[in-house]
Amino acid sequence: MRKNQQAWFETVGDRLDPGLVHQLKQLRQGKTQRSTLPVIVQFVSDLEDKHREELYERCQISDEESMDGELKFFNGFFGQMKEDTLRDLTRHEGVAKIFYDREVRAFLDVARKSTGADYVQAKEGLTGKDVTIAVIDTGIHPHPDLMKPDKRIIAFADLINGKEEPYDDQGHGTHCAGDAAGNGYESEGLYAGPAPEAKLVGVKVLDAEGGGQLSTVIKGVEWCVENKEKYGIRIISMSLGAPAFESYRDDPLAQAVEVAWHHGIVVCVAAGNEGPFPGTISTPGLDPVVITVGAADDRNTVDRKDDEKASFSSRGPTLDFLVKPDIYSPGTDIISLNVPGSPIDKQLPEKRVGEHYIALSGTSMATPITAGIAALLLEANPNLSPNDVKSILMSTSQFMPGTLGDSAGYVNVKKAVALAKSYRSFQEETVR
Repeated sequence: MRKNQQAWFETVGDRLDPGLVHQLKQLRQGKTQRSTLPVIVQFVSDLEDKHREELYERCQISDEESMDGELKFFNGFFGQMKEDTLRDLTRHEGVAKIFYDREVRAFLDVARKSTGADYVQAKEGLTGKDVTIAVIDTGIHPHPDLMKPDKRIIAFADLINGKEEPYDDQGHGTHCAGDAAGNGYESEGLYAGPAPEAKLVGVKVLDAEGGGQLSTVIKGVEWCVENKEKYGIRIISMSLGAPAFESYRDDPLAQAVEVAWHHGIVVCVAAGNEGPFPGTISTPGLDPVVITVGAADDRNTVDRKDDEKASFSSRGPTLDFLVKPDIYSPGTDIISLNVPGSPIDKQLPEKRVGEHYIALSGTSMATPITAGIAALLLEANPNLSPNDVKSILMSTSQFMPGTLGDSAGYVNVKKAVALAKSYRSFQEETVR
């Protein structure tokens, strides 16, 4: 018998990522009405400019296709392509790989005291002052807890609608901003984050439904790196992600956050909410460099003895069989900032806490809490590198029972700040 002939996209090996192969099959089988697919094209590292321009032109051969923008950190571009164009691109020696520009989602499903942040705020006077946290999410609403008595939203980049003034048409990003740096202005300090005096930058990469494209998130990371010095960005908080289909070495979003890390920015990312099953870490949380945060359930008590890993929190190992997450922070029923009239506000009326706050659960909440704690460490010792911050958080964490693929500990702010300060003596000796 004659073997069934394979489609071209099944014969090109690793030139296409698995997600794109699946979408091409759907296209062939008529299971989608679209004629083009959103893709990210990566060039070979030594591609000459003339060949780069040739590829750009090749990708705009019809009215339906488009080259929508460059991805500098990823050495490529993103756009909408037909199947025939994608086939031609795989044959071009200047193309290293083509990825499906898949959807990225916001991760939804007594924190300050249980982490020990309230202790260092009171005893050490640390509040995240002069440290800037960039929240890459659905936007950031000018909530009183971020604007009074001082305006702490110092910049806003809208990569969805291009607006200039801060806003959040979904609600998720504002809650995350409050998790990290709310000052409790409307609650007399009760619902404050770990870094109530930190500055904030909102980078909107997700729409009113909490969704967006991989390429937009990558552009958001690029924006933070390009504006690092201008706004003093030391930390990125990303409570979003997408399913992981391949090694972090080939994953576009993982590569982007690594660039930010190596530019001196601490990157905190959510593990995901697909637990308790093993092997459920999403991208960019699968990257070994950045700080991947899992959610702990503090049982609504200050005492840490009854705290446990939240059942919904994604577990390792990653696709590369790496142990993840790196740290656990509170992520269950976290009370933070609400955006009145937003989709979250309307969908979860039972979670509202008064007029200005709402309680949410997820690794989305644990991640900015960790980002706020990182701000305290950087305030205590501004000379810390991203690697220093990660090492300090992990080495001072409290043991939490777990499997081989999930052996991270519970964040301990008091011990972490003490170790951050002790680093100074070593750093001063090095300078001498």
